[in-house]
Amino acid sequence: MNEDLRNIVLGVLATGVSASFGWLGRTYSWRRRLRRKRDFLGLPGGSECLLVVNREPGGSSGSVHRFDVFALLELCSLVKECGAHARIVPHDEARQGFGDRTELCLGGPGSNRRTAAHLGTLLPGLTVNVDAERGPDQASFLIGSERYLMVPGTEEYVILARLMAGEDCRPVFLFCGQRAITNQAATRYLARHCERLARRYRSASFVLLLKVVNSGAYGPDVVELVADVTEAARTAPAAVRAAT
Repeated sequence: MNEDLRNIVLGVLATGVSASFGWLGRTYSWRRRLRRKRDFLGLPGGSECLLVVNREPGGSSGSVHRFDVFALLELCSLVKECGAHARIVPHDEARQGFGDRTELCLGGPGSNRRTAAHLGTLLPGLTVNVDAERGPDQASFLIGSERYLMVPGTEEYVILARLMAGEDCRPVFLFCGQRAITNQAATRYLARHCERLARRYRSASFVLLLKVVNSGAYGPDVVELVADVTEAARTAPAAVRAAT
């Protein structure tokens, strides 16, 4: 074998070895990110989760707002990415406890009884105005002593929460918005920032208040993190504590 041929062979071998190490590194990184996402969402491969669907306020029985349908599609995509399976359950048929499997609960307490139950049980410091009459307080959030009003199409709020009932329990995720488009904004925020949230919170509960900016022009895409309101949302008001 002459020197030129030997150099060519060595170059090909070096390229192959480098490519192999690069492929192994990318595969390891991808598997690590997937494992972190599965742990954060409580969705190991082959597992089943509950996707609790709300109803459209004022709509016909069983109807779902189109923005909530879009939100469901985004959640199903996230579940599929983890190699898990989603069982879709109407909110008024989800009569079971929580913690055995991951639950993704879509919509506020006015359109989802399951959300209303979770708020009362797990987030006593968070109150949502569910009055149907139009007014300045319609769909407003009261978190601790702070109230967040809705300006439809301009400034709207949504709660994204991950709630853990215990160390060995699967999480409950709440997407509790003032309007259907804000529910979709919260699901999209979770999908986009899942890795960052997993690194920050790991196995802990959190309650994030998000603001959807100018949804009339930007849809569910422009979302700002207002605050982490976990402590305030999980603390019952003083009057309630005194009564108990």
